[in-house]
Amino acid sequence: METRKIQQVSNGTFTVSLPRDWADGEGITTGTVVGLHTHIDGVLVIQPPECEDESSIQMTVQAGDDGYLEQTLRAAYAAGSNEVVIEANGSFDSDQRQTIRRVARNLVGVTITEESEAHVTVRNALDANEVSIRQSVRQLQFVAVSMHRDATAALTGDAPIDGFGDRDDRADRLFAMVDRHFTRGLDRLDEVDALGETRTELFRLYTAARELERIADHAEQIASVASAVDESLGQPLADEIETVSRIVRDAVESAVYVAFAGEDSKTTRDIFETRDRVCEQLNDIERRVFDGNDSDYRFAHALHSLRRTAEHAGNIAEVGLRTAVRRKAVDEHPPDTCENEPLSDIGDTASSSSPVGTGNSEDDRGGSAVTD
Repeated sequence: METRKIQQVSNGTFTVSLPRDWADGEGITTGTVVGLHTHIDGVLVIQPPECEDESSIQMTVQAGDDGYLEQTLRAAYAAGSNEVVIEANGSFDSDQRQTIRRVARNLVGVTITEESEAHVTVRNALDANEVSIRQSVRQLQFVAVSMHRDATAALTGDAPIDGFGDRDDRADRLFAMVDRHFTRGLDRLDEVDALGETRTELFRLYTAARELERIADHAEQIASVASAVDESLGQPLADEIETVSRIVRDAVESAVYVAFAGEDSKTTRDIFETRDRVCEQLNDIERRVFDGNDSDYRFAHALHSLRRTAEHAGNIAEVGLRTAVRRKAVDEHPPDTCENEPLSDIGDTASSSSPVGTGNSEDDRGGSAVTD
């Protein structure tokens, strides 16, 4: 980076000279008209003329390339491409067409605009001005927590799992949309402006969304164990696991609040403490489940997912703590804590101190997410 001194001409206008190498490389000479863009994070961008959004890609697929085709379409969406032109080596078979339609259906804003025997054009029709990343993360939190609640209820009792696959797909769609706009925000400042977020805020929201998507995956793992195992955990253990799972969900909701607010260091400490005690409690439960009996080994997978969910809650809270540090909003002296405080009370404390989803935070902007 180099620096330039601001000058002032006779009419009071401020001027600054442009680097000659950059101007020559962009074909800028005396009289060239350039674009000036100011952004919400305080950045002024000088844009050369005829600078276009090069977000269209082309690909050719062979017969049997269904897996590669799906991965490429998803990668293009995540990378921020607005258009993917797919050419067949010959003509598309039925599996390839089904793959393209399924991927387009499962990505927010994606539609097929042109289709022939050997040519398909897939476009993203969703404008960033129509998207609220914050509300999308809120919706992802709701989906992930509801999946976790139903999965653990099925694991510890006889509760049915209804519509679980649809909610998992919705969680994937929400995260993919956040991932896409975060990536575009890294490359294009006009995307940042359209979303109404600074790049720092976008990173914070993306990180929280990534952890929530993983929590949804762990809920899916717990549900799969509940569906596959006929053996019962027994009432005392089942009640204990249900209590722990409730505490974990409270910690997740509190962590999202902290990630949005970036100021509540007291709640952050509670979440970290809850995470550590939950992990210790789950280790103890696992020893008792498998101590001296023939319990189904798949219960270990469910307990591992519960443990990982608590750790993801801690990761989300850390996002808020980093923001608090950057804002210098961390308490100098932590409050006294009770070492012997019951595990369930810690979860209740973390939850009650965090008005999740109320929209009262100064950092919680309005708007509605576009999900389908």
